[in-house]
Amino acid sequence: MKDPHCLFCKIIAGEIPSAQVYSDERVVVFKDINPKAAVHLLMVPREHIISLNELETQHDNLIAQMMRTLPIIAKQQGLTTGFRTVINTGAGGGQIIFHLHIHLLGGNNLDGAGFVM
Repeated sequence: MKDPHCLFCKIIAGEIPSAQVYSDERVVVFKDINPKAAVHLLMVPREHIISLNELETQHDNLIAQMMRTLPIIAKQQGLTTGFRTVINTGAGGGQIIFHLHIHLLGGNNLDGAGFVM
């Protein structure tokens, strides 16, 4: 299901260009246009899911696949000593685009817990 007003749905559909680094039948990963670290990628499911709050049991395999794929992509990006993942949920949690996404960050500029998306 696609939301015609959703920025990430438009990126997934190829209506808005992005610097994709990975794509499969369930997810797309692309570079953040406003990076907060040397490596700053966004992993988004192709299915329009607003946030973690809207996950249902039918999404269990999707979320598991996303979690297993993140370390593979991190390694492909040269993040061999570690990386950070961030999921903002809801407006109060800092979510700006209401399509579930995971930030994958690594390299420099990861200075402590005060990191804000």
